[in-house]
Amino acid sequence: MCKWNSSAELTSIGSAHPGLPLRPCTLFLRLACLFLLFLTGTALGGCPNGLGHDPLHLLARGTNCSWTLERHTRSYNHLEGDVRLRRLYSANKFFLCIDKTGKVDGTRRKNYPDSLMEIRSVSVGVVAIKSVSTGLYLAMSKKGTLFGSARYNPSCKFKERIEENGYNTYASLRWKHGGRQMFVSLNGRGKPRRGHKARRRHPSTHFLPMLPT
Repeated sequence: MCKWNSSAELTSIGSAHPGLPLRPCTLFLRLACLFLLFLTGTALGGCPNGLGHDPLHLLARGTNCSWTLERHTRSYNHLEGDVRLRRLYSANKFFLCIDKTGKVDGTRRKNYPDSLMEIRSVSVGVVAIKSVSTGLYLAMSKKGTLFGSARYNPSCKFKERIEENGYNTYASLRWKHGGRQMFVSLNGRGKPRRGHKARRRHPSTHFLPMLPT
């Protein structure tokens, strides 16, 4: 990677040592770096402060445009609106389901209709979970109770995170308890636990999003 941090290095291409011509290989390398810098600036949309895409102008100003590449590699907006049909299978071997009354529960029945969920990305790292058969959204109350909501609202937003063991956790985006996150959780009997009683490392909070069969 080639960098020029000051105008002094730029002038070495031309007039700094008029009596000492550059070697052909050195001149070629510098011109190649200038060309690559120009292509990078063009592909990434340019640099701030109206500097444009002229690599000679950028070098003369000693400008470092690495921020542009970093900005683009951290942009995940294309994930918003992504929709997946999955069954959330807990580490306790239950499928999360929402019945027509809004009751959240766990079932061991693999193809139970109420367990098929539509998981939609509503923002980066945040999802809404909806039962396909009942049309109800998974929601969490201020007290950490899980229920099915007929309307999508801020209580239906969950932060989705892939844990080190490959399972996903789902924490309420809206509510916390004593500054701690509250998680979607099914206990060893398949019953929902209050969000404030669950912790990220508890198996009861770990779910595998499984493709429907």
